[in-house]
Order: sequence, then structure tokens, then C-alpha cells
Amino acid sequence: MQGGSTGVGYGLKYQARCITDIKADRVHTSFLAGTLSLKEENEVHLIQLSPSGTELNCEGLFYHPHEIWHLADCPFNPRIFSTVYASGGTYGAALWEIPELYNQSNAPQLEQLVSLDAHNGKIKCIIWWPLGMHDKVIGIDEENLVVWSLDTSAKSAKVHSQESVDMPHYFSGGAWDPHDQNSLATTCESAIQCWDLRTMKKTISIEHANVRSADYNPNKQHLVVTAEDESGLRIWDFRMPKVPVREISGHAHWTWSVQHNPKYDELILSAGTDSAVNLWLASSNNGEGPTSESLLEPPTRHIDPLIHSYNDYEDSVYGLAWSSKDPSVFASISYDGRVVVESVKPHIPKR
Repeated sequence: MQGGSTGVGYGLKYQARCITDIKADRVHTSFLAGTLSLKEENEVHLIQLSPSGTELNCEGLFYHPHEIWHLADCPFNPRIFSTVYASGGTYGAALWEIPELYNQSNAPQLEQLVSLDAHNGKIKCIIWWPLGMHDKVIGIDEENLVVWSLDTSAKSAKVHSQESVDMPHYFSGGAWDPHDQNSLATTCESAIQCWDLRTMKKTISIEHANVRSADYNPNKQHLVVTAEDESGLRIWDFRMPKVPVREISGHAHWTWSVQHNPKYDELILSAGTDSAVNLWLASSNNGEGPTSESLLEPPTRHIDPLIHSYNDYEDSVYGLAWSSKDPSVFASISYDGRVVVESVKPHIPKR
């Protein structure tokens, strides 16, 4: 189903790629967005949806010293987040804290809590365990997977364990399993890999080209959805990795990002360089995975229903974030710095 945007908009001053929900904010529907300006001092915007759902308000504007390429919230503290940043071709990563009196100052400085400086290559992302308090964060660069031991109160982090990727693969991102703290899925240029964080060894490797994004099903174990350049979306059951459980058509151009709804896992959002956000209804056999009979059949292209396409954008859409406070709401960000918050209430499956 095609359609424009009926959502609430908010404009950043500069180009942007990154937006994240603030999971630890139990009171407001709030998001963080970061800019990507090569010449100007960059910004992090704290945005809240009004109780009526008709306005997006800037509750905090903070200067950030470099271009923001990845942004992730801390699931157990609403004032802490991480960024991956670039300056002059050099990449870095850090944890930041929003000042306590942020709403009483115009663009106050963020406090850098920790610099994650053990990475040598181009850093792709910093990953927090999604379900709350955890003393580790994971950093992924092109060639290395680094597990950091974290103490935010002491403002310290040290390398707990590290592993390098097998050449010619290069890491492009990853997702931490919400059902198992010891399991991590990584995406590479030509594969999806599952890692046991206790041994830092691969347990699964699925060869597929140009995987850009992955997300675990929040309600059903072993299921992961991936976004891929040419083939759109695939849903995998890691217990039976030879063929995907589902294949979805994706976008007219590259499919860049994908996310399961945190409550209604049948709802999947995808964003692409075709300037669109698509909402899909993609069931997966009620969590039972593919049957033994279906695994004997060659994979066919199964087109799950496209519920709605939000295409009122003028540039590529790189960032998506479902709200944890209100799972019927999501935010997206396009490269021109436009944030749009939409409600999917009319499309929530009836149970």
C-alpha cells in the first residue's frame, strides 16, 4: 500500500544519518538524533513527542565535536549514549553524558565519559545489550570485534575480549541477541555470522552478499531479519540457516536499515536509498521456524504484504527507531536532516 507521510516532522540544521530511541526514558516518547556535517560543529538533538502526538519538541541541543556516523542509547540511563564519529578520515568512538541541567542552557557541552580507543580500523557501531543493565558494550570496526567492560560511574572502560574477522570479510554492523547475552550476530560484506561472546568464536556463518543491517526478533528466539542491497529483506532461523524463513522484496534501491517492532514482532520497518520507509507484516510460522519439508524445497521469493510505504521524503532514509515507550510509534531520519515520527496504530495486528 503506497502512501505519503501523515507524521510529525522536525528539521535538523545539517545532514544526518543517525537516530535512536531512548529506551530508559519511561515517561516520554523521546529520541536522539545526530548530525553529519563535514565543516560545521555537529549537534545531538534530544527530541520528544508531545502527549497529544501532534508536535516534536527539542528538549536539548548539544554540540558534538565530529561527524556522527552511529548513535546508540544506553538502555539503563536516559542521559548516556554512544557515538561513532569521524574527523579527517580518522574514526573514533565514545560514551557521552547529557548534562543534568541541559534544559537550562543553550547548546551545552556534552561530557565525554569514556573514549573507546582500542579500535584500529574504521569503526562501524557500538552496541548495548538491549534489555537493560549490563556491564559490557561491544564495538565493531571493519576488522575487529571488541567487547568492552564498562563502569559508567567510574568513567572507565577496558577491553574484555577481542577477535578479528576472517579475511576477506569486513564487518559492517551487528545486533546483540536480547534472548542470550552471550550471542551476537554480525553482518559482513558477504556473510551473516553468529558469535559466542564467551569464547569469541563463530558458531554460524551464512554466506550472503552485501548485508547492511540485522535485527533480532524481540519475542521469538533464534530469528533474525536482515537488510541486503539487492535482495531486500530476509528472515533467518539460526537453528536452520541453510535457507531463509521468509524473503521480502524490500526497496526499489538499496535496503539500508531494518527493525522489528519491540512488541508486535510481525511488524517490520525497513528504510532505503529510494527515499522510502516500508512497513511490512511478516509472520514467521508463529516462531516455529521452517518445517523439515520446506527445508527440502528450493527457496522461493515469498512476498509478504507491504502494509504501508511512507514515501514523503526527498533524500535517502538511513535511520529508523521504534519507540520503546509507545511501540505504535517510530521515528525515521533522512540524509537531509529531516526527522519524521509516524504512528502505525491502524496497522497493528489484531490478536
